[in-house]
Amino acid sequence: MSDLVEQVKSEKQMPVAPRPRRLSHEARKRLLRLAYHAVGLFPLAWLIFDFWFGFLGAEPIRAMILRTGKAAIIMLTLSLACTPANIIFGWKQSVIVRRALGLYAFMYVCIHLTIFVWLDYEFQMRLVVEEIILRRYAVVGFIAFLLLIPLALTSTKGWQKRLGKRWKSLHKLVYLIGGLAVIHYIWLVKNAYTQPLIFAALIGFLLLVRIDPIKQFFLRAWRRKG
Repeated sequence: MSDLVEQVKSEKQMPVAPRPRRLSHEARKRLLRLAYHAVGLFPLAWLIFDFWFGFLGAEPIRAMILRTGKAAIIMLTLSLACTPANIIFGWKQSVIVRRALGLYAFMYVCIHLTIFVWLDYEFQMRLVVEEIILRRYAVVGFIAFLLLIPLALTSTKGWQKRLGKRWKSLHKLVYLIGGLAVIHYIWLVKNAYTQPLIFAALIGFLLLVRIDPIKQFFLRAWRRKG
């Protein structure tokens, strides 16, 4: 009996391991901000690195056009994935990330178009206009760019308040832009369809999740899990 009492006393005197401290709300927000900016800027940093050290191959301008276009569609796909991430996994921070990734998509489209006009055509606007009119991939890509402009300009909370319900209607254009981006990519690369079709499948799935019956299915599954 005395041995048992001594054992209980020794256990009480043993130091209790401190619980790991959870990150504060502000710290988590800062880490999230750092993460999405790192994701958004990585393709540009990689492109600058390859350009500086001459790793862009025999056709560097074409390589830059293709890589900035691919970066744009990746950012667009990731931004479209944010709402399904909230629906399927209950990720509440998706709205913040969605806006940032959408703006990065617009940034890469602008770089993509700038390289096309500046480096490829040396600001010969007559030739640029002819290319856009005569090439179907250029027509589709340019329409997608024009549709992105109002979305980028009205992405702030101030514009969201000003437009009210019209803001959501306007930003539904991103679904059309996603489809146009995939068509542009398919027509641009011609016979190398694997990657464009992967993006088409991903964007198609992300749009399907928004359809109300499918959305409700995932929401019910998330509630049962919770």
